[in-house]
Amino acid sequence: MPLSRKSLFIISFCFSSAAIAAAEPQTLVPYVECPIPQPEPIVLTNPELLDDQAIAIESKNSYVEKNQSARFSGEVKLAVGDKKISADEILIDRENGQIKASGHTRFQNNSLTVEADSLEGSSVENKVVLTNSNYQLNGAPGKGSADILAISEQGVMLKNANFTTCTDVVPDWQIFASEINLDHEEDIGEAWNSVFRVKDVPVFYLPYFSFPLSDQRKTGFLYPQISTSSKSGFKLGLPFYLNISENMDATITPYHMSKRGTQLKTEFRHLTGQLNTQINFDYLDSDDELTNNDDARYLTRLQHAGTFRENYRVHVDYGDISDDNYLVDIGSDQFSKNDAYLLQVGELSYFSTNWHSSVKVQDFKVLGQNSESYSTLPQLEAELYQPLGFLNSTLNVYSEYSHFDISDPDQPTADRLHLEAGLNIPFSKPGWFVNSDLRIMHTIYQQDNIDQISQALNLNLEKEVKRTLPKVRIHAGLNFDRPTTLFFEEKIQTLEPQIQYLYIPQKNQDEIYIYDTSPLQDDFDGLFRDKRFSGLDRIAQANQISVGATTRILNSDNTELFRLSLGRIFYSDETSLSFNEDGEDENASAVAGDLFVQLAKRWQLQTDIQYDTKQNATERSQVSIDYRKDSRNVFQLNHRYIRNISDVGIEQASVLASFPINQDWQFVGRVTHDLIRKRSLEAYAGLQYESCCWAVRFAVHRSINTNLDDSELNQGVLHALAQDTRDEFDNGFILQFVLKGLGGKQKPLGVDDMLESGIFGYKRPYFLSN
Repeated sequence: MPLSRKSLFIISFCFSSAAIAAAEPQTLVPYVECPIPQPEPIVLTNPELLDDQAIAIESKNSYVEKNQSARFSGEVKLAVGDKKISADEILIDRENGQIKASGHTRFQNNSLTVEADSLEGSSVENKVVLTNSNYQLNGAPGKGSADILAISEQGVMLKNANFTTCTDVVPDWQIFASEINLDHEEDIGEAWNSVFRVKDVPVFYLPYFSFPLSDQRKTGFLYPQISTSSKSGFKLGLPFYLNISENMDATITPYHMSKRGTQLKTEFRHLTGQLNTQINFDYLDSDDELTNNDDARYLTRLQHAGTFRENYRVHVDYGDISDDNYLVDIGSDQFSKNDAYLLQVGELSYFSTNWHSSVKVQDFKVLGQNSESYSTLPQLEAELYQPLGFLNSTLNVYSEYSHFDISDPDQPTADRLHLEAGLNIPFSKPGWFVNSDLRIMHTIYQQDNIDQISQALNLNLEKEVKRTLPKVRIHAGLNFDRPTTLFFEEKIQTLEPQIQYLYIPQKNQDEIYIYDTSPLQDDFDGLFRDKRFSGLDRIAQANQISVGATTRILNSDNTELFRLSLGRIFYSDETSLSFNEDGEDENASAVAGDLFVQLAKRWQLQTDIQYDTKQNATERSQVSIDYRKDSRNVFQLNHRYIRNISDVGIEQASVLASFPINQDWQFVGRVTHDLIRKRSLEAYAGLQYESCCWAVRFAVHRSINTNLDDSELNQGVLHALAQDTRDEFDNGFILQFVLKGLGGKQKPLGVDDMLESGIFGYKRPYFLSN
């Protein structure tokens, strides 16, 4: 029954759509910066007649033999559900359950569009085969070609195929394989005899590799890590990702260093409810660079944090290394190579409406020749806040018990019990505030093993010490504002003076050794603290008045354009302390100030300073000039100065810049210079290319070497280090690359980690929020 005019057939036909349905891959997560091709859809004239159980065919000509076969020609379009085929000719054999299409053949569903010379399908085998095909993923920039493309219930099989996520006619990269299988039930792909090509130039060959078809995690190799350094030579890491379960995974990385040998890096992660755990362990059996030592070098870190049962919080962070120079020599993603210590802490806390308590154990792995620190094993804390119902007052009760221990047998150990009760009465209005705080503090020490250290250092330590001190603190401030005009625009200027009186009577505390106490920094905010030391071993005498003022200029939406703060502490009595800092005279502290200026929309200046008027010298200062348009356009100029820290002066200047060369190329550079010793501390320069389908980064770095030493640590390693002749600087390069869309959603390289890498990372200015 030939038809000469265009017609639409709805035929009840037992051809399973399962084979075509199996061809729907899960859509790859697109990259917003990439243009995603939109293949021309196959559209039938009357789509409302379509359903999932019938085949609809539209053609110019048709010939149908009852219950046997049908032939359609001339702009033929076939649809079953959301699966569509177009061709010059389509033949349907109902008796054998077969379909054939030829001439300008196209297949399309929600996720895949294929152009081929011909198509054959079988309802018996639930299979569709296309020959000499070109395919395009719908909704993602993935495309390629195959001599044979077979679609079945198990997935998609491609013979002599290629794949790329580049959208150009001549792609930047392609992967050619003799066979590619896409298993959508398992959500993985496999490729055999693969050749990776860049601009049609073969780069490397893989006999087999597998990859995920979406952004779901999958066991397999990650991108290699390639870098060099003068200390470790050529470095190559091959990370293997192990997807253990939905909430548990691990990464195992053989990491070869040509000068040191092969290191094994492991990372384990586990997430349960509100708790997360991460364990890192890096192990180098023998360091070839240390020719006189065969001892293993290792790093370990355990991190565990989260909440449970609503009111409980847990925090664990334990880090350890085999020897002081591990971070300097080998490095780690877990710690910085300029870290002076590694924290080892575990804490369990309980929080309620008006009170909280905690139990904590804490120690430090001190690196280098710094003094060994005390561990608290354990420290128990409890604190109560109770509103009293009059004058908005609050009763505060704090208690702490700590046991201090140390591995050095010549050092004292101690138990400390501290009890503190206070009454806080705050008054505040929009233009002023007065906060009054009255406290009584009682501390008991039980010190052991004090005789030897007392004789050696001529100290007056006592076995049992009781100390009771009151504290009175009154802190008040005013807030004035007025309209003003600046650069012909209406602004608001504020003046915010504040004053604080602090009284703590003098008490000789020389009978107490130093366990966890150190001076706090005397910046502008520190002028209005109620203590000068961290810890409780020293409670500084105080009969002092802190005076300061801040002025700001705000625009109409209250954005801060300018801020200047100056302040100082005036002492009524001569200060007597065990930790007397330089730069403080008998009557007053150093002048502390900070300045912020919004120079332009994207430019700002920020500085803080501590100036000793008696010595006519700056104690500390830091100046920063920042420009930030967005994450790709950054400039920062920094200067920092410390007159005396551990009998050493510091004056350093650094400049950092990041800017796009064009749409695809990015430059990042950083230089840090020691102005006192007239030498470079660190230099870094990196180039990054990022297109819509791939990215590569190349960076060179140069940083000063550090050699730590401590007789308490691994003697074998230190003996070998002592005989090493080290270069003053470490030089090297880093190479990274990403093929976007291959192996699920890939994190773009970005520039943030380039800015933050190295010894002196980028500190993003607070007020530049782009």
